Amino acid sequence: MACLTAIPLAALAQQDDAVVVTATRVAQPSLEIPASIDRVYAEELREGRPQVNLSESLGRVPGLVVLNRQNYAQDLQISSRGFGARASFGVRGIRLISDNIPATMPDGQGQSATFDLGSAGRVEVLRGPFSAMYGNASGGVINVFTEEPPPEPTLELGAYAGSYDTWRAAAKFGIQRDNLGYLVDVSRFESNGYRDHSVVRRDQLNTKISLGLGAHTALTVVGMALHQPDTQDPLGLSAAQVAQNPQQADPVATLFNTRKSVDHDQVGMTLDHRIDRATRLEALAWGGTRDVEQYLAFVGALPLSSGGVVDLDRKFGGAALRLFRDASLGGRALRLAAGLEYERMDERRRGYENNFGVAGALKRDEDNVVYGSGVFAQGEWLFAERWSAHAGLRASRVAFESTDYYSVGVNPDDSGSKDYSDTTPVAGIVFRLDPQTSLYANYGKGFETPTFAELAYRNSGTGLNFDLEASSSRHVEAGFKAVRPGLGRLNLAVFDVRTEDEIVTDQSSGGRTTYRNAGGTSRRGMEVLADSLWRGPFEARAAFTWLAATFDEDFGTPSAGKRLPGVPEQQFYAEGAWRHAPWGLRLGLEVLYRSKVPVNDVNSEFAPSFTVVNAVAGFEQRGARWRLTEFLRVDNIGDEAYVGSVIVNDGNGRFYEPAPQRNILVGVQANLQF
Repeated sequence: MACLTAIPLAALAQQDDAVVVTATRVAQPSLEIPASIDRVYAEELREGRPQVNLSESLGRVPGLVVLNRQNYAQDLQISSRGFGARASFGVRGIRLISDNIPATMPDGQGQSATFDLGSAGRVEVLRGPFSAMYGNASGGVINVFTEEPPPEPTLELGAYAGSYDTWRAAAKFGIQRDNLGYLVDVSRFESNGYRDHSVVRRDQLNTKISLGLGAHTALTVVGMALHQPDTQDPLGLSAAQVAQNPQQADPVATLFNTRKSVDHDQVGMTLDHRIDRATRLEALAWGGTRDVEQYLAFVGALPLSSGGVVDLDRKFGGAALRLFRDASLGGRALRLAAGLEYERMDERRRGYENNFGVAGALKRDEDNVVYGSGVFAQGEWLFAERWSAHAGLRASRVAFESTDYYSVGVNPDDSGSKDYSDTTPVAGIVFRLDPQTSLYANYGKGFETPTFAELAYRNSGTGLNFDLEASSSRHVEAGFKAVRPGLGRLNLAVFDVRTEDEIVTDQSSGGRTTYRNAGGTSRRGMEVLADSLWRGPFEARAAFTWLAATFDEDFGTPSAGKRLPGVPEQQFYAEGAWRHAPWGLRLGLEVLYRSKVPVNDVNSEFAPSFTVVNAVAGFEQRGARWRLTEFLRVDNIGDEAYVGSVIVNDGNGRFYEPAPQRNILVGVQANLQF
């Protein structure tokens, strides 16, 4: 489903600057924030796009690399300034948030599949040290906000179909009446996949209820459900297999019927109360369950093995209390924010033998618990006419506990616990050259613990890998932001990040990955975003990232000076569009270039660089209370064979996950107001 709106992208940005909240938790223009933050609007998420993966639309954000594995059993691979590139599945190193409710678990692991793009109103992407104010994340924050219920009763129906038996159907209804508003979005996505053994079905529900409780209080309730049964996993391929047939699955994938099933349900509530004109209180609570069953590519019958089938039952929840106050210092405006946060995840983990696609004997049985707590304070002081200073401090603690019930024969009791804690400061300064231009600089520290997925296995022995330490990082950034109404927007940032005890992939094989700490690493880079604000039928945007991410020292392998695996040195994205309103026509073109990507610590192999061009045509018809839109999308119109993502340090040399060659989608959407 896609939406072709009559409002051009450029018209949305004719305001002096996009208002964002993620960096400071207070709504303010990006020009006033000493950090790299970009906002992607609903039209950019949905117009002529499948609305299934963030990889469709976040390529336009510099510093962010979103890799579609073409493997829905493992989710997207998202990295920000190189953080998160090592993830073998899911998202880590980046904090995922939905409507101010964490979508990342307390250990730092998140799943982007829980985001419903069909009802997203906007996405904000924060990079750099201010992400430390959200706790266990070093690379950045991705914050997805559900759109507000419409003022009139509105029903949307949409569907698309395309290559590889891919289709999606969705329905959305919303209304705002007096103090009550609600929005409900349901969808089903299915595909046989570009590669063999990659069938997927995803059912999704997203709801939002907003309730006014008087002149000064509002309650928002959001809920979501994700059901994804028996999603096939084609695994990675070696370079020889890619050359032979990029659409194939590795033979062990079918031998062991590698697959994954996910059921995820959660609900969250936000109570916003204005105490007086200068003080606002925000209280949040959330909870949910997540059940996962995954079949790996081996039997797992050895005495000390954890098995080849992973069975996880998780319960999670948390609460937060945040206070915001406008004050003054020295006769100048002062904004303050402070908060307390607590979250917990309880996991029942079992492992079974994989008897070629059938669960066998029990091999692992344990209860795991992770607690996360934090307290933060941050402020902004407009200490001179054109100057503002920002500072923040957060104390975080993440504690892991494991109780082992499987002590059989030579398999010992592996119960244990470990705590990680750190205090992370951040500071920044902004100078306004004029009302549409600002310079900024910042400094801060980051903190990143292992996740339960990274603690899950050892290379030898049993139990959790409590030898893993948390990594710490130091960030320095400087930037320039300018907005010229009627002309364009330009953002430029340069940064330097040094990390100690970087958590890196040690070995990966058959869907099971182990991790260890490296020594120091360095990330130096530049990000550029240029966005048109032209008046007229044309619009354009370009984003460029240069990132030199390297190991500073050896750690068991000759890795000093080598590039961090999974991280491209350069990425360039550009898009342009032309609209002809009398015909309801929009024609668009997108270009993505990504430089070669190392696949292991010693940089012995690389995924080749590539350039992909996509084209889209959209059509619209309107009536007084209805709108009908259609689109035709052709991805990879040059039919280039390329690798879309990599599996870092795969022990079998199956590093590569090929991306589709030329493929087509055709879609339609109907919008009706009652």
